[in-house]
Amino acid sequence: MSDRPIIDWPAWTDSPPGRYVLAWEQAQLDRVVSNVFGYHALQLGLPQLDALRENRMPCRALVLDAASGASAPYRFPPAAPDSLAPPAPPIPPLPPDAPLSPSDRFAPDGRPTVWCDLLDLPFEAQSVDLIVMPHTLEFTRDPHRLLREAERVLMPEGQLIILGFNSLSLWGVRQSVGKMTGRPFVPAAQDLIAFTRIKDWIKLLGFELERGRFGCYRPPLVGEKWLTRFSFMEDAGDRWWPIFGAAYMVTAVKRVRGMRLIGPVRTKKPVLAPGLTPAATHKTHNPRI
Repeated sequence: MSDRPIIDWPAWTDSPPGRYVLAWEQAQLDRVVSNVFGYHALQLGLPQLDALRENRMPCRALVLDAASGASAPYRFPPAAPDSLAPPAPPIPPLPPDAPLSPSDRFAPDGRPTVWCDLLDLPFEAQSVDLIVMPHTLEFTRDPHRLLREAERVLMPEGQLIILGFNSLSLWGVRQSVGKMTGRPFVPAAQDLIAFTRIKDWIKLLGFELERGRFGCYRPPLVGEKWLTRFSFMEDAGDRWWPIFGAAYMVTAVKRVRGMRLIGPVRTKKPVLAPGLTPAATHKTHNPRI
């Protein structure tokens, strides 16, 4: 397992398979987040997707981590010279032969951006209504801790959306073989996480799985021409082998268990001590007298 992505993520998203996956994921997110309501929504990593563009919450932000490959190609902005804030971490230099482009800016234009460590989110507990993590678990060095952070900042009944590559697919098989030969197919700093494992992790944290969806059933091909030829596999895969899609999306709800009254509280009458009988009343009579 490597601590850094072997394939450049921004370059891969510009390739035919990258555009194919991102188009499917963007369509799924647009459909799901439009029905999530609240006040605060966060997208952790992957600025190539605008996961919250169809969401109507007033406070939406993209959270990037300078140490995460899922935040590339954007960089942590340097502090102003007259600022009293502590100095920012150094910006990694570009390769000497790398041409400057508009993508070499500090953050996406028009999207509020928060720079922080994704494993230590600077948000209060139970303060966020929606968190979207597109492929973020595949780039972080500690997926369990990232999920715990998401559970901490989410409000009760808040929603968590996770997107990732499915290891139980043709793409997952090619990725495993490619890593052994030094030619991986998809960018990921860590091993691909199976959908079943994601379900187990979020259930242990108290989440309730609301829905799961698979997509991208075409073979792991590089060329646009060949991907187009296998477009018929979308409908066939969704019907006959849905769990073998190259990508998945999981939607979960944070449940907080608590006590609740299920009926009126009834007081229990005291029990008479053994061997004692009730005292006689004025209505008690002896027929022998």
